[in-house]
Amino acid sequence: MQELDERRPAVLLFHGLCANPMELAPVAKSLREAGYVVETPAMAGYGVSSATGEQLPVPPFEHWLTEAEAAFDRLAAKHGRVAVGGLCMGAVLALALAARRRAEALVLISTTLHFDGWNVSPWRRLLPLAYLPIFRRRMSFKETAPFGLKNERLRAWVEQAMASDKVSAVGAARLSAASLYEASRLIRHVRGRLAGLNAPAVVLHATEDDVSGPRSVHELQQRLGQTPEVHWFHDSYHMLTLDNERIAVARTVRDFLLRSHPLALLSPANSGALHEQHA
Repeated sequence: MQELDERRPAVLLFHGLCANPMELAPVAKSLREAGYVVETPAMAGYGVSSATGEQLPVPPFEHWLTEAEAAFDRLAAKHGRVAVGGLCMGAVLALALAARRRAEALVLISTTLHFDGWNVSPWRRLLPLAYLPIFRRRMSFKETAPFGLKNERLRAWVEQAMASDKVSAVGAARLSAASLYEASRLIRHVRGRLAGLNAPAVVLHATEDDVSGPRSVHELQQRLGQTPEVHWFHDSYHMLTLDNERIAVARTVRDFLLRSHPLALLSPANSGALHEQHA
């Protein structure tokens, strides 16, 4: 049984900035049920504790990338083939990782190469000032409704957690200027490397994304080394993995990976049966 588990392909998924793996749970569950080994690592200084909401000091984004590489290498050593992906800044981190490691496929959900969604606050125009060393160690910005969620019930639940300055399923109540600064550096790093990424890629994005508008998708379409498969969702906001269309999002990711990162090390008969079971 252990030998069979080690032969299964793996998927490495990264959550969003100042968030935690909870936001990837529906996608991860769907992929595990399909037969993949899935990891959604929590990285110090990138995310926050799901129990306490605590975030450790923010290191340079290169440290995040080093941790991502270590997670990839562990999976590759045991399982061979690894697909990578993520949500929001996690998708950007996955792109940076794919520039350094041979990813079998890319899963890019709500990719944020531009903070230009309809709910982006005017304060973001002042971010260059907040990035000055004297400010970025002290400043933070409070998250505001709708918290990336169109679903009103989920939004109320998140808002209750945010009101007490605790962490929620969509992340921390506040984003530090230091985190946003390192995210901006990571975005610049990735932009110069998109053309060299030739792995099959799927892009999932909301037409009403409140954080990152269509411009990020268009940039991926124009600059990735291989034209991505794009899916638009019309009844969700930024947090696609948790919002109204979370089941369709998980299914879209699963079906893409079954085609581009197949469970090929199972026998053809078993692989076909598994695909039919989850179709």
